[in-house]
Parts: sequence; structure tokens; C-alpha cells
Amino acid sequence: MSLLATSGLVAHYGDFQALFGIDVVVEEGEAVAIIGANGAGKSTFLNSVAGLLQNVPGSIRWAGKPIGDLPANRLVRLGIALVPEGRRLFPSLSVEENLAIGGYGGRPGGWTLQRVFELFPFIEERRATSASALSGGQQQMVAIGRALMSNPRLLLCDELSLGLAPTIIKTIYNALPAIREDGTTMLIVEQDIKQAMAVCDRVYCLQEGRVTLEGRPSELSGEAIKRAYFGLD
Repeated sequence: MSLLATSGLVAHYGDFQALFGIDVVVEEGEAVAIIGANGAGKSTFLNSVAGLLQNVPGSIRWAGKPIGDLPANRLVRLGIALVPEGRRLFPSLSVEENLAIGGYGGRPGGWTLQRVFELFPFIEERRATSASALSGGQQQMVAIGRALMSNPRLLLCDELSLGLAPTIIKTIYNALPAIREDGTTMLIVEQDIKQAMAVCDRVYCLQEGRVTLEGRPSELSGEAIKRAYFGLD
């Protein structure tokens, strides 16, 4: 039984339809990437899985159980955590306080404040600093740490590399294997195709709210990805 499966998933913003029948499967322990251009529906897909957009119950299944209509706070307790695009930290709180908020649900697991600091030593040095005083890269590390503090089975990551310097992107992506070794399954939205292909077991490409390509990186040619990414016939 798959850890996460969407079936015919649709999503709307008012009268605007953003997703059209998305079928995605994520197995326990996998790292799966969702790639696509701006406006392809990647973030909408993650927001749907995270419970920020309500849906038909059976359109999203968690270990076989329908969860499409559950709110985000319920899903966090089930083991689904989102690292949102733009980090969305609490600017008036310190690094340590932002991390502590991630553990409010009380799910058991191995992720603690100390383990997050071991993963990202840069932010331990600034644990008492206001989140608003951090660099973009440091804020991204705190956002990942906050999600890990909920001890998720599935970590959703929305645009991890967006707007960050190459050295910081490398630091963040170098931390992903350690997260997976802990048994955490990952679903990563990423515009950087090369980065996504390097760390993930399987890739889905979205274009205008539809899946246009799916497969393992080793099986997908650059030409096939280009055509699916840009919607070329």
C-alpha cells in the first residue's frame, strides 16, 4: 500500500481551476520530485496534500485512508509536514521558538531541537536571534527544521532552492540524505530540474495543472523532460 496516493485530484481558486485530475503515488521511503515551470500547479498540488486546500476525501489517500477533506492541523498529526514556499517563519520569534512551534502536535519521533541543530549548525549559532534577522538561506534551514520537529513520515518541500545562493542550495541539498536515512519520505517541488533529478527516485512533471511526464531520472531523456516541461508537441 502506497504511503500517499492522489487520484483525479483537482483544485480551484474560486472559478479558476488549477489542477486537472492529478494522479501521483509516493511509496514509503521514496524521494519524489514535482517539476514544472511557474504556474504549472506544483505549489497548489503540495498545498492540497498538506490540507491547505480542501478536496474530495478519496482524491488523496494516506496509507489507504481518504484524507482529502482533512484540515492541515489534522494532517500534521498524521505525519504530513510542509516546508512552504517563502519559508513563512514567525518574524517576531527567535530561531529556537520557531523550531519549537513545529513540535506542537506532540508526534513521537527522533527529531529534537538538538538533532535539527546537528543537521544545520549554522542556525544553532543564532538560536536566540529573531527569525527576521536571518539570511534567506538560514531562514530556509529553520523552515525545514520546524517541519522536522513535527516528526513527519512525509516531508513536503516547496521550492527549496528558490532565491538562494548556490552555496546555500548545496548545503540544504546535502542535508536531505540524512533526513531520508531517518526514514522520512520526501515530496519535493523544484524548478531546478538538475537538482531535482540528482536527489529523487522518481519525477513527475506538471504543465498547466496536468501531469505530462513521470518516471525515474535514469529513464527520462533531456528531450522528453524539455517537451513535458514546456508543453511541446
